[in-house]
Amino acid sequence: MRKTLKETIIDAMTSSKKKSFSVEQLAEMLGLQKSNDFKELVQAIAQMEREQLVTFNQKGKIKLVAKETVLEGVFRSNERGFGFVTVEGEDTDVFISRDETGYALEGDKVEIEILKAGNPLEDQAPEGKVVKIIERGMSQIVGIFTLFTESEQQETGLYGVVTPKDKKLSRYKVFVAAEGIKPEEGSVVAVEVTHYPEAGYTNSFEGLVKQVIGHKNDPGMDILSIVLQLGIPTEFDEATLKQAEELPDEVLESDLLHRVDLRDEVVVTIDGVEAKDLDDAVRVEKLGNGNFFLGVYIADVSHYVTENSPLDAEASDRATSVYLTDRVIPMLPRKLSNGICSLNPDVDRLAMACEMEITPDGDVVSHDIFETVIHSNARMTYDEVNDIIEGTNDETIKQYSELVPMFHLMNELHEILESKRANRGAISFEDREAYIVVDSDGHPIDIKLRKRKAAERLIESFMLAANETVAKTYTDRQLPFIYRIHEHPKEEKVQRFLEFMTNFGIMVKGKKDAVSPKELQRVLDQVSDRPEEPVVSMMLLRSMQQAKYSEDPVGHYGLAADDYTHFTSPIRRYPDLLVHRLIKDYEKGKITDKVKQKWEEAIPDIADHSSKMERRAVEAERETDKLKKTEFMQDKVDEEFDGIITSITKFGLFIELPNTIEGLVHVNQLKDDYYHFIESHMALVGERTGKVYKIGQKVHIKLTKADVDTREIDFELLSAEPLTETIDIPKHNKKNKQTSRRNDSRKKGADKPDFGKKGQKGKKGKKPFYKSVKKKPKKKKK
Repeated sequence: MRKTLKETIIDAMTSSKKKSFSVEQLAEMLGLQKSNDFKELVQAIAQMEREQLVTFNQKGKIKLVAKETVLEGVFRSNERGFGFVTVEGEDTDVFISRDETGYALEGDKVEIEILKAGNPLEDQAPEGKVVKIIERGMSQIVGIFTLFTESEQQETGLYGVVTPKDKKLSRYKVFVAAEGIKPEEGSVVAVEVTHYPEAGYTNSFEGLVKQVIGHKNDPGMDILSIVLQLGIPTEFDEATLKQAEELPDEVLESDLLHRVDLRDEVVVTIDGVEAKDLDDAVRVEKLGNGNFFLGVYIADVSHYVTENSPLDAEASDRATSVYLTDRVIPMLPRKLSNGICSLNPDVDRLAMACEMEITPDGDVVSHDIFETVIHSNARMTYDEVNDIIEGTNDETIKQYSELVPMFHLMNELHEILESKRANRGAISFEDREAYIVVDSDGHPIDIKLRKRKAAERLIESFMLAANETVAKTYTDRQLPFIYRIHEHPKEEKVQRFLEFMTNFGIMVKGKKDAVSPKELQRVLDQVSDRPEEPVVSMMLLRSMQQAKYSEDPVGHYGLAADDYTHFTSPIRRYPDLLVHRLIKDYEKGKITDKVKQKWEEAIPDIADHSSKMERRAVEAERETDKLKKTEFMQDKVDEEFDGIITSITKFGLFIELPNTIEGLVHVNQLKDDYYHFIESHMALVGERTGKVYKIGQKVHIKLTKADVDTREIDFELLSAEPLTETIDIPKHNKKNKQTSRRNDSRKKGADKPDFGKKGQKGKKGKKPFYKSVKKKPKKKKK
C-alpha cells in the first residue's frame, strides 16, 4: 500500500539523525523541489502542525512532536536519595522520589513513567518513577580503602570495604573482593563495579580494585580523586603518545604548500601570564577608508591531529581540557598543546585565519577564512597590555614601543564591538572571578578576585567576532556544521526571575515566553554598583539555559547572536578542531553529496558528546573549587565575617563572603522565632516577630564548621542589616509548620551495612558478595 505524503515525511524525519529540518531540507530529502511538489509539501506540513504531529522551533525549523508515555532520560541524584531525570526536549526535569528511583544512580540512562503532571505556574515539577535502567553511567568508584581483619575476611570472603569520595554516594559502601589488587589501609583506590545496589541490598556495591591511586594523605590526592571519580582520563594511551612524539618540533617546508604566507605581518598573542597553550594571535590596522582590519589567527591543530588517528580518537573522547586549581588535564599531549601547535613568539606556526573588515559601527562588511603560516612578534600578557592601554607602566610601554599604537587601536575597535553587542542586547554578567592560590603541596593559602580589564575583554571581543563570522559563513551556505547554541530560557525560570525582581522594585518588560536579552541586560544595568548586583547576576544566570553544541544554528540567546560557533580554541576544545576540519573539507573544491552526508551523520553525535564532556569538566572544576574553599576555611572556625544572603531555602540561608566562599546558616540556628519560607518573595519570615531575611541582605556571621570531606561550610548568624518591609505569612504556611523544619538537604542518610558469615567469592556472573552476607538480627524491644 502506497504511503501518504504525511507518512513519508514522518518516516524521513524519524530515520534521520537530525532533529529539526527546514522546509527546503525536507524537500531535498524527499525529492520534492519542483514547484507543485513543494507546494504540496508545505500544505502537508501545515496540516501536520494542526494535527500536532510536528512543531516549529525558534528558528522556524520543523521537528516531530514526541508522543511517548514512557520517557527516556538521564538520572541526576541527590545525596538524600531522591533525584531528577532530564529528558531531552522537555522544559522541566522530572522529580523522582527516593522510593521511586529503582536503584538508579548518577548519570544512569533510565526509562521513566510519569506519575503526576507538573504545574509550572506553582513551580511544581512533574513526578515520575524509574521503570528501567537502560545504561549505567557509573562503572567505577573512587574512595578510601579500609582493610578487614583476618577474622572478618574469613567470615565474609571479602578483603575490605571502600568508602566513596563522592558525597552523592555517601550512604553506600563498596565491598571489595579478596582477589586481584590488594591495597593497603588508607589507600585511595579506583574500584571497578561488578554488582550494583538492588532490592534487599540497597546501600551496597560489589567491585574489584583496578587501581591504587595513592594514599589519602598524599599531596594532590583530593583533586585526583574527584577527577577519577568523574571518569576523566589523566594519562594518554601509548598510541597517542607515540603519534605525538613522531610530530616535528618546527614547521616543515612541505607544510607551507597552498598556505597564505603572513610571516612578515605584525601579529601578537595576548594571554594570561601562566598560559602555555597559546592558540590565538591577533592584529589590527586602520584602513584608508576609515574601517578597521581585524585578523584573528588560530592554531591549526587539525593539520597535526589528522582524522581517525590515535590523537584524533583521544581528543574526540576527551573533548575538552580540564582546568583545575593547580593543574590542567589537557585534551592533547603537551608536545602539541605547549609545542608545535602553540603560537609561541619568534617561531613559524601554522594557523587558520579569519580576517575581517569592520566599520566604525561594528559591522563586518567583508571577510576571508583561509589556511596560513604566521610568525608571532610578541607573547604579551594581559597585565602588560593593560599597563600599556592605561599608561601606568613606562618600562612596559618603552619595551613594546613599536606595538603600543596597535594596542590602542585594538582597544578602540574592542569598544566599538562591545557597544555593538550591547546595542543588540547581549547580556554581560558581572565579571568578578575568584581564583585560589595554593602552595607547593596544593594547600590553599589565599583566594583572590580577578577583574577583567581592557586586555581580557578586547581578546574576548575579537574571538566573538571571529566565531560569529565563521558561523554565519557556513549557515548562509547551508552546509552541515557544528554550532555553539544558547536557547531561550525556559518559561517557568523566567517567570521566577521576573517575580524575584519585583522584590527590588524592578519591572521587566515582556512576557515570560518572550523576554529579550536586551531587556534582561537593562535589568543588570539598573542594579549596577548596587549591593544586590551580585545576587541579581547570579539569579539571572540560574534562569538561563545551558549553552551546548548542536548541528542546528538556533543562535545564541545570551550573546543576542543569530549565528555562533567555536572556532578559536582548538588546542583545548574538540568542536573548534572539528570546525577547522570542516572548513578545510569545504574549501578543497566541489562539495559532493557524499561529503555532506558524512558530516550530517557525524556532527550530531560529536556535538552531543562534546556537550556532555564539557559538563563533566565544569563539574570537576566546581567540585575542586568547593573542596579548596572548604580547606581554606578549616583553620578559621570561630572567626567572624561580613557577607550577603545569596539564596534562601526552607532549611536556611546561604551566605556568600566577598571572596566568593559560600556557607549555610541552618534554619534551626535561628532560635529567636519560628521562620516560614515564603517562596514568592524568596524570604524567611518570623511568625511572631515578623523579622524578614531576604536575598541581597547584608549579614555578619561566624564560621562554625568547615568539613573538607563533605565540602560543607556552616555559619552562625550574628546580625543582619535591618529591613523595613513586611511580608505576610500565608495561612497554608502556618498549617504546615514542618516544612521549615525539614532536615538539612546536605545531611547523609547512610545506613552502614552489616556483614556476617563467609559468603561466596565475588566473580562476575556469580552471586554478589553482599547477597551471601547475613544481616545481624534486630534486637527485640523489651
